[in-house]
Amino acid sequence: MSYSTRHRMGGKRIRMDDPVPEYENPMSPPMAPETPAPGLFHDNDMFSGSYDDTGSDIDPASVNTTYDAHFGSTVSFHVGSDVTMESPSMPNTRRRAAAAAAAGSATPGSKTPGRGKRGREQPVPAESPSPHVSPDEPVGKRPRGRAAGGSKRGAAAAATVDHSNIDEDDSLYNAVLQGKCSLQALVDDWIDDYKSNKDSTLLKLSQFFISASGCKGKITPQMASMEHAAIIRKMTEEFDEESGEYPLVMSGQQWKKFRQIFCDFVQMLVKQCQYSIIYDQYLMDNVISLLTGLSDSQVRAFRHTATLAAMKLMTALVDVALTVSINLDNTQRQYDSERQKASGKRATDRLEALMTKRQELEENMDEIKNMLTYMFKSVFVHRYRDTLPEIRAICMAEIGIWMKKFHQNFLDDSYLKYIGWTLHDKVGEVRLKCLQALQPLYSTEELKGKLELFTSKFKDRIVAMTLDKEYDVAVQAVKLVILIHKFHREILTDKDCELVYELVYSSHRAVAQAAGEFLNERLFVVDEGAVENIRTMRGKPRLPNTPLIRDLVQFFIESELHEHGAYLVDSLIESNPMMKDWECMTDLLIEENGPQEEPLDDKQETSLIEIMVCAVKQCATGEPPIGRGPTRKILSAKELKQVSDDKIRLTEHFIPTLPTLLTKYKLDPEKVANLLSLPQYFDLEIYTTSRQEKSLDMLLELIKEITDQHSEPDVLEVASKTLETICCDDARKSSRTEVALMNVLESIWLKFAAASKDYEASLAEEEPDRDDIYNLNMSLRKIAVFYGCHSFDKFEVWERLFRIIRSTHGTNLYPQEAVKHAIGACYFALLWDLKNIQEKGEHGVSGTDDVPKLHRKLNDYMFEMKNLIFQHDGPHSFKEEAYTSICDGLIIFCDQLSSQKWMETLVYKPDQELQRLLNRFMQDNVFNEDRDDELDEHARIEGLHKMRNYLAQFCKLIVYNVLPISAAADVFKYYVKHYNDYGDIIKATLGKAREINKVNCALTMIVSLTNVFAELPKSNSWMVDRSAEEFTALKDLAKRFALSFGLDGVKNRDAITALHREGILFSVNPLENPNDPTGPPPNLPFQEILSEFTNKLLKQDKRVVLQFLDHRVGSAVPSSQGAHWQPLYAYRNSLMHGESDHPPQIARRAYTRKRNVNDDAEHEELEDDQDGDMG
Repeated sequence: MSYSTRHRMGGKRIRMDDPVPEYENPMSPPMAPETPAPGLFHDNDMFSGSYDDTGSDIDPASVNTTYDAHFGSTVSFHVGSDVTMESPSMPNTRRRAAAAAAAGSATPGSKTPGRGKRGREQPVPAESPSPHVSPDEPVGKRPRGRAAGGSKRGAAAAATVDHSNIDEDDSLYNAVLQGKCSLQALVDDWIDDYKSNKDSTLLKLSQFFISASGCKGKITPQMASMEHAAIIRKMTEEFDEESGEYPLVMSGQQWKKFRQIFCDFVQMLVKQCQYSIIYDQYLMDNVISLLTGLSDSQVRAFRHTATLAAMKLMTALVDVALTVSINLDNTQRQYDSERQKASGKRATDRLEALMTKRQELEENMDEIKNMLTYMFKSVFVHRYRDTLPEIRAICMAEIGIWMKKFHQNFLDDSYLKYIGWTLHDKVGEVRLKCLQALQPLYSTEELKGKLELFTSKFKDRIVAMTLDKEYDVAVQAVKLVILIHKFHREILTDKDCELVYELVYSSHRAVAQAAGEFLNERLFVVDEGAVENIRTMRGKPRLPNTPLIRDLVQFFIESELHEHGAYLVDSLIESNPMMKDWECMTDLLIEENGPQEEPLDDKQETSLIEIMVCAVKQCATGEPPIGRGPTRKILSAKELKQVSDDKIRLTEHFIPTLPTLLTKYKLDPEKVANLLSLPQYFDLEIYTTSRQEKSLDMLLELIKEITDQHSEPDVLEVASKTLETICCDDARKSSRTEVALMNVLESIWLKFAAASKDYEASLAEEEPDRDDIYNLNMSLRKIAVFYGCHSFDKFEVWERLFRIIRSTHGTNLYPQEAVKHAIGACYFALLWDLKNIQEKGEHGVSGTDDVPKLHRKLNDYMFEMKNLIFQHDGPHSFKEEAYTSICDGLIIFCDQLSSQKWMETLVYKPDQELQRLLNRFMQDNVFNEDRDDELDEHARIEGLHKMRNYLAQFCKLIVYNVLPISAAADVFKYYVKHYNDYGDIIKATLGKAREINKVNCALTMIVSLTNVFAELPKSNSWMVDRSAEEFTALKDLAKRFALSFGLDGVKNRDAITALHREGILFSVNPLENPNDPTGPPPNLPFQEILSEFTNKLLKQDKRVVLQFLDHRVGSAVPSSQGAHWQPLYAYRNSLMHGESDHPPQIARRAYTRKRNVNDDAEHEELEDDQDGDMG
């Protein structure tokens, strides 16, 4: 007897040796047969375990990019050709013989009790496909909606859907949803009920799947005689899918929990039934038939829920198959052991029992495999390319589990190809599931051989996915490449590896750290033997990480991204301990090389110092570099403890080592600038607790020496900041540090005094020589840099520095660089005076004597800065420094100082002249279109950075209410035009301006739009050309402004109405066209711009705006609608909001007649009323 099943629910039959039905996908038209893309699996060859190598040199990523309508992959292929079903050969078991015997005594349609009930086999109807199909034939051609291989039995039309016969509280669905009892108890109760009444219990299970799909329909006992296809049609009629919500996709903790419990229930059911019921040829046949039908439904909820259940059912059957396999192996061993005994000791009964058990286990294994094969070809093959990405993701996740657990059956090229194809899916979540499915397979040594062919075909695609736009996918792709490297090292080319290497500089931290793990696996593997017997010149053994650090330095140099050392460190610091091997790094820098070593060259030493300093900074702060990770990361207690321990360890190492390093490299500006920053990350208490004051004295003396020797800005800034860290902390301040700091400042001041004296003496006698100019410039640079962190008040520097600034009037006696540094130093002098006054106030000491002095200095300074900006022929460096000083000074000396009565006079408010000067400088230097195209990329980036700073300084004045919001009009108008360069700054300013005052912000937008409108080209010398690109760009700007208002119309109501009012007034002013008395107002096209804001008006406000518009332009509208008047009609139509479209009321007089004073008086009252309505 062939392996067939007789479903007692309606007597329909599913034949598992029949070919699987070819489903027409409900969401897309049938696919025409196509040849797979070159370089991918060939459909027919896949089943024979071979690949078609034709065209394998073509990159899979470059194949046809036309996605299948329901698959979404970059690969087009025909499923029908690779799912031809070979009839599974099922053994005739004794259970089937018993079922046949039982069926022989039953009448058609009767229900035969006992295990193995199938009923008599019915003849196959004419429309049913032949039970035996050649492997070369296409998959079954049964009519749509029929169960697989099923024959109709009985009339189903008489059955109706009943919503009341099934008790809601007693349903499986509600029990699972509420979760009030354990799943095992729930399943056990269901099994007990099943043993006593199979039909009604199976009805409950079917209802469970229907209800879990979100369908309210009920399957009644009267529907038991219906085919599953008919039942599904009835349920579909009862299904309300308009909302698109069903349990698997509904949000909330309850539904998220339900999804998990739903999956667990299906698997628990199979687990509890695995020893008997799943082989009764009734339960599984009905469940599989129902889920297969539901998975082919046009209703998304049915398809999604049934596919999830079917996939979890297959996973549970895989677990059963593994259990059966283990039992079968044990039984076989026992049988072989018994047979090997001598004939006298051999137990015949035991042999027969073992043989019977083995035969039964083999039959069970065959039956489970047939179930898995049937479900795979009837559900998975069709749903892995479903239109719904969630369904595709489920398929990919589950097939990975089957391959891992039951690799004997599923880890084969005929199954792997589905994952390979789906690697090209257009949805990131599906691609992610593919990679996660492959990772466990590559993690197992024993599966290595079965993946070789797959790896060779899809390796390029996997490597390319490391650059995926979805960062989660890219991370998993890198991890998969790492696993491929472990077990298939030879298959990855150097080009593949270099692609992953570059990702350590990625801005996404997870991707970079995954790439760092790949580096650790391929390049940075510790080899204890590599440093054996290798010693320094003085005999110190080299540490094991020495060759790795050398390789790291070489990798950093070859990457040619020297300014991104912090990114490289961040990629490796959590995965490779060599990044914290301070002793190994400093030994390479300090110790002389032994006879067997090559010394580091200058570039290698510089790179090693940069890497070491970046690692120290990250260990001491626990913060990733700027641009990676959250801007404000809150460290956990464990992370804080790790940071504290790392900080103590690095401090203990570098306290005695740093003076040696500084002494060796003190003449190299780049190296010493990095090394000088190290004390900023020390735990300075250790200097005292470990009695290392001598090392501190050496460090302070070296800082003074380096400051005297160097004039590079980077070195001076780091030295100043380090001195501030060591000497200016009140908790650690001591006489030793105060004296050291004063010595440095005094040395700087004395050098300036001497250089200034020499320069002025040379100036009086003859032209100063180059040495005099250089000494003056460098001494002033040091003062300007150190003034930012330390006060020079004890040296009375203001008069001497301010005198240099004043010398710019007329003939400039001082070098430009000296004046520039003097401007910066005087600015800091003002800030230190303000700080001293505030500190006196905090201690209750009146600063009334100092306030007038600071007030005079501030006014003098601002006056000179305005003169520098105003000078048209003055040096640009003066203007830059003056602009920066004014913007920063206005923020410091703003209204916040007036909170203290005695400091009110220090508030500096910019007058109209200063506002115009700042605006003009910003316009000329930020939005100037005349740029030098001959500059290299680095120079262009530097220039853009400087211009962004100028814009940010100006916008900051608006954000802090120093300048009125209206000053932003000349900034907002460039929002779209310069979006790539400054869009983030302008957007932030726009948002802050709205927070300050919504109405003023809206009016500023109108001013920006009108300013741009006034500059538009004219088509006939007076009317704006609405077809011009500039007009389209203005509309885009208006759209962007409109979007910035958000969706809350009530909150923005006043602002939007004020915007429309001002826009209308602008568009009709002048109302009479001076060039053409019969023509429209010259600014009328502006109403087309206003139309972009109409959807932000509330309905009642649209009527008010419409009345205001008609009142303003009603008497000027012609009786015929000309092209020039179209903006008016378009604007009016946008305000109608569904009301009957009628033109504005036309005055009885001829529209050519000009309005006189009396006309204006007639409408004066109405105008006042409507102005009030418009706000």
